Amino acid sequence: MEVFRIQGGCPLSGKVEISGSKNSSLPLFAATLLTKEECILENIPDLSDVRFMAEILEEMGAKVKRIKPTVWKINASDITHSAPYHLVRKMRASFLVLGPLLSRNGYAKVSLPGGCAIGLRPVNLHIYAMKKLGSGIELTDGYVIAKAKKGQLIGNKIVFPKVSVGATENAIMAAVFAKGETLIKNAALEPEIEDLCNCLISMGVEIEGVGTSSIYIQGVNSLKTISYRVISDRIEACSFIIAAAITKSHLSIKNVNVNHISAFLSVMKKIGLIYKVTEKTVEVFETDDLNPIKLKTSVYPGFPTDLQAQIVTLASLCKGNSEIQENIFENRFMHVPEL
Repeated sequence: MEVFRIQGGCPLSGKVEISGSKNSSLPLFAATLLTKEECILENIPDLSDVRFMAEILEEMGAKVKRIKPTVWKINASDITHSAPYHLVRKMRASFLVLGPLLSRNGYAKVSLPGGCAIGLRPVNLHIYAMKKLGSGIELTDGYVIAKAKKGQLIGNKIVFPKVSVGATENAIMAAVFAKGETLIKNAALEPEIEDLCNCLISMGVEIEGVGTSSIYIQGVNSLKTISYRVISDRIEACSFIIAAAITKSHLSIKNVNVNHISAFLSVMKKIGLIYKVTEKTVEVFETDDLNPIKLKTSVYPGFPTDLQAQIVTLASLCKGNSEIQENIFENRFMHVPEL
């Protein structure tokens, strides 16, 4: 078991540069499976999840190389159509290879993914989207086996009964080579979805409605090589802001897209945190008295579930009673007994 040893009781100070988004990098790694051309992805964070996704692509035959600390080169010109159980089960995001494999090959065999301790995360919406695009689906020995009729997916209207980030991403990638137009309704609005769309557009895909709940995708026949820079990580940025608030510190958080964290900043304002926003920078000042809060986690653009544990920790230092409701994952209060 790995251990973090933290000597607390002191304020933070200085400047911190925010990394590229992990939740954007993983689907973009999966998207490189769509093309036989070489892809360069920049501003990739140095995380075990990223390295593990690279391992999955390599296992499938892609040539993956980290050419700089934050730059990866991926060539998926010769790949298999199968993502093995012993890898996919370890990280849920690896299930995102289903859409691009099925779109490119008309066939995909992908292990059902492993989960997280935060709760149930079924893949039924992913499978629903593949079926709407004309794929037959079999569930055999822990694998999803998807076969497109006549070897190619057919564009269609996909109306998600519930918002799902991963299912939206898989549906977008599956629609790239689908014949005709695909309309995705009730699509997730997260900035990471927008980043995936912008990357695919740079590869030559025709997409309209980027950043909205209705995304139109015109199927194409081929894609081109790209060099694409991933957006900054909004969760990391907000975590540092909360860390500064908890420790009553003066901290400058740089490389922040403030448009992506507006709901979070409005909560910080209600709490009474003193901060200043300039272009791509949030400067947090030492603040003594913080107000209690009442909030609910929700899908973007609401307050992110990925910041719930951090905000609960901050609320434990606020003067008064706070009320925080988790609406996304049923087991995401496991940190509370520790507090």
